[in-house]
Amino acid sequence: MIHSVPPDLLIIAANARSLIANRGDLISSLTGAGRRVEAAVPEADYLEEVESLGIPIHKVGLVRAGISPLADLAFVRQIAGLVRRRCPKAVLAYGAKPIVFGLPGARLGGAKRCFAMVTGLGHVYTTENARTRLVRLAMGALYRVALRIAGRTFFQNPDDLRGFTEPGLVQPDRALLINGSGVNLDRFPLRPLPSVDGTRFLFVGRLLFEKGLREFVEACRIVEARHPGCEFVVVGGHDPSLPHAVAAEELEAWRAEGTVRFVGSVKDVRSWLEWCSVLVLPSYREGTPRSVLEAMAIGRAIITTDAPGCRETVMDGVNGYLVPPRSVEPLAEAMLRLAGDSSLVVRFASAGRRFAEDKYDVHKVNAVILQAMELA
Repeated sequence: MIHSVPPDLLIIAANARSLIANRGDLISSLTGAGRRVEAAVPEADYLEEVESLGIPIHKVGLVRAGISPLADLAFVRQIAGLVRRRCPKAVLAYGAKPIVFGLPGARLGGAKRCFAMVTGLGHVYTTENARTRLVRLAMGALYRVALRIAGRTFFQNPDDLRGFTEPGLVQPDRALLINGSGVNLDRFPLRPLPSVDGTRFLFVGRLLFEKGLREFVEACRIVEARHPGCEFVVVGGHDPSLPHAVAAEELEAWRAEGTVRFVGSVKDVRSWLEWCSVLVLPSYREGTPRSVLEAMAIGRAIITTDAPGCRETVMDGVNGYLVPPRSVEPLAEAMLRLAGDSSLVVRFASAGRRFAEDKYDVHKVNAVILQAMELA
């Protein structure tokens, strides 16, 4: 139901699922304090579950992937019209296209206070070829324009912050570093490690090469040869239309091989996090990986990459291991160390929970965001 009173905040979301998973606690904090919140989500990947947030949802025609000038211009006009009708007191956009096209649309619609959240830079920044270099130049120009509109831009890791402030895409006094989207420690409470003989390794993420999925599968083969009792599971959806998605043929070959079990997308990942001993994310680049924060919160050891967004979540040798991105052997070596030492898994798991409590508690993260937006 759309209320006649203008909202305190309009969120322009990258997609419905991320609005639920990554902004849900922020929305709850606002509505719990009596603030009115509304959100715009792409109609193409709308989910009925988004209505459970209890706020008005506006479906918009955002084409998330690829370059489509006519569609992107239509999105700008749509956001301008929405802002003109609803007159929000503030607008928050997160994700590339919601920022570079949504914020100009919001300003055209009369929004006075705008904010941006850079939640990661995607495959354009993890792939080196002539096309991605051109796209990066274009995106840089679009970010430069859009972030002049934003009173504050939130960054989830220091690498992204430097990547925007050093070339002048955003002014340093308008940039604010936050600890990712945080993790709800009540929703992800500390859970005992599984009582099994073999170590259980879990990968959570979309089936994309840039998530390090191929490296994970190859490393699992090495570990299985040395420790046959270990188990390996991948949780995540497969969308072949996405850039850098695993080809259906390769995915079927992995399934047929049987080393790694692929369970697809799940609505609630908590049972799988509880199932595992170690969360493995060999990603090439992230904003701040939610799967790692959730695994740390319930008390699991972590193996991830020494890459932007990932490296901040692990103190190497304390709550897990950092390995070079795009490399199989170091990843397999780290997995083998944990497969052969259950006491080390216990130590890393305990340290991870403390790290989540100290740094990534969602209430602490949201307090910083709300204060910066003057909505606390």
